[in-house]
Amino acid sequence: MSSLDSIKTKVLSGKRISEKDALTLFNTEDIFLLGSLANHAAEAKNGKKAYFIRNMHINPTNICVNRCRFCAFSRSIGQAGAYEMSVKEIVARIRPQYRAGISEVHIVGGLHPEWPFSHYLEMVSAIRKNFPKLHIKAFTAVEIDYFSGISGLSIEETLQALRKSGLGSMPGGGAEIFDEEIRNRLCPEKIPAGRWLEVMEEAHRAGIRTNATMLYGHLEEIEERVDHLSRLRRLQDRTGGFQAFIPLAYHPKNTEIKGRYTSGIDDLMTIAVSRIFLDNFDHIKAYWIMLGEKISQLSLKFGADDIDGTIIEEKITHSAGALTGEHLTAGQLSDLIIKAGKKPVERDSFYRPARKQR
Repeated sequence: MSSLDSIKTKVLSGKRISEKDALTLFNTEDIFLLGSLANHAAEAKNGKKAYFIRNMHINPTNICVNRCRFCAFSRSIGQAGAYEMSVKEIVARIRPQYRAGISEVHIVGGLHPEWPFSHYLEMVSAIRKNFPKLHIKAFTAVEIDYFSGISGLSIEETLQALRKSGLGSMPGGGAEIFDEEIRNRLCPEKIPAGRWLEVMEEAHRAGIRTNATMLYGHLEEIEERVDHLSRLRRLQDRTGGFQAFIPLAYHPKNTEIKGRYTSGIDDLMTIAVSRIFLDNFDHIKAYWIMLGEKISQLSLKFGADDIDGTIIEEKITHSAGALTGEHLTAGQLSDLIIKAGKKPVERDSFYRPARKQR
């Protein structure tokens, strides 16, 4: 193992740490030093700024051809709890929030076996037509691969069609964990890690900015987390297309693999190591829906510089037993940031300070 002193020297001098160093940080008992180093790395990039956005989530359907073992959200057609939203319903759900000032809609959902690719193009087009100033962040790499398969288009052509319809950027879901053995136990039907990375590289080549995620706290060990971070860092070195990295804490309720909730210590250490290791990512997000308000706030002292947004409604994590609410106001988010000793910055989808809407 690397020594903490040598890692500290690297971080304070702005040098890249190794995978071996990351393992050392994950195994340290000196969480206060880890937090201090991560906070230094965060402030070297963003100063005291901590970001939030006025956004809402839309999950168009939970009907999905896949059955990931960690997922409590997916259903089959006709199964109890299954739902699907029409384009008209989606537009109606967005309208009051758009009037209230949201700047972004975040769309992810199941891989519906009966919806053609044209349905998704219609969805994006209708949102753009009805809400021309609203940024559309939609569809994970898994969804893009699925659209390519059902349409017969290449990934590049699929992305071009969506972009022409109004797609602005992509979320980072579906990455889960890249290690092949763990991934096959966790979500055997999902696209492999290499394909996820390939789709993201295509998106970056097309000029579409994306996020990246890692689901942790389920079947993986620390080594698999570091491997995951390393693959993301290598891709970011090539493309520079990732905006933010979001560690996603596993929630066990109603899932096939069960298990336990992550601990607050694990959450903070994962945020911190991610901030230090991913030196080519500008932003690390503490997703308050999964972490809770207090851990998200504390994460701002452990390397995070973004706590996401107002959300409005979230179904996926809550299906697996999220202990949080589904909505925070801009004022509440700002207050969390201020009380963590940071400067709140309301942002747009590309981390620019938000301008007055309409």
